Amino acid sequence: MSDLAIETRELTKSFGTTHALNGFSLRVETGQVAGFLGPNGSGKSTTIRILLGMLRADSGHAQVLGLDPWVDAVAIHRRIAYVAGDTNLWPNLTGGEAIDVLTRLYGKAADRRRRDELLERFELDPTKKARTYSKGNRQKVALVAALASDAELFLLDEPTSGLDPLMEAAFTDEVRNLRDQGRTVLLSSHILAEVEKLCDTVTIIRAGRDVETGTLAELRHLTRSTVTATTAADPAALSGATGVHDLTVDDGYLRFDVDNAHVNDVLRLLADTGVENLTIAPPSLEELFMRHYGDEVTVAPEAATR
Repeated sequence: MSDLAIETRELTKSFGTTHALNGFSLRVETGQVAGFLGPNGSGKSTTIRILLGMLRADSGHAQVLGLDPWVDAVAIHRRIAYVAGDTNLWPNLTGGEAIDVLTRLYGKAADRRRRDELLERFELDPTKKARTYSKGNRQKVALVAALASDAELFLLDEPTSGLDPLMEAAFTDEVRNLRDQGRTVLLSSHILAEVEKLCDTVTIIRAGRDVETGTLAELRHLTRSTVTATTAADPAALSGATGVHDLTVDDGYLRFDVDNAHVNDVLRLLADTGVENLTIAPPSLEELFMRHYGDEVTVAPEAATR
């Protein structure tokens, strides 16, 4: 049995003159929570629709659980659970009825005890008609249906869209539980903090191409860390040091960025100045993200508050 739950190589997909995917590659190992990071319009949802067998790639290779999603979509759907970023429901069904329909569509029946536990956890009233639900409650229906199933692989495309912070915390706990059980999760998001909290690996997509992939530690090695310190002596020697950027001194606090490859050299220089306090903060995923997108994209406002 392959250790890869998902593998794509050099996927391309165009809609008219728009190139949604342009040689995109992705590998997700079994038992991982893999982050799929990029702004809206970068190709995340197109990739997931190809993995679901809803779209056919123009070229390239895709496998899900060892199967071709275009040829074996029915067999794949029996083993996966999917949550879209904007869930549409049947307006005349109750939430509970919609959950039952969603699980049956994938050839599975929800565990009733698990279903009831999730309804309580996500504070969802299953007796109300779907037409009365807010966006957040529609999203809860999809999450309960997916999490109540005995799936091997969870494809989550912007799954927390519309959820309040308390429900986001419940979702985070549930994904961690899936990982502890050895399940595989592909989490597509533009919310950097969400990916940072949950994911073992991250793939960054830009304009339909994978621009970086690796563990959080590996991706952080590509960027600079931020150093804050106080010193007994004049830190002027640091101003021309290799790898030091944006050096400032404010109210006795020394602050600068340092290329990770030069941290050891800079620490030696700091020691010569008589360090009294020192903090080195690794870059956040937001900083990694902006390194690839720069001024081309504005990070969603909610990302800054989560």
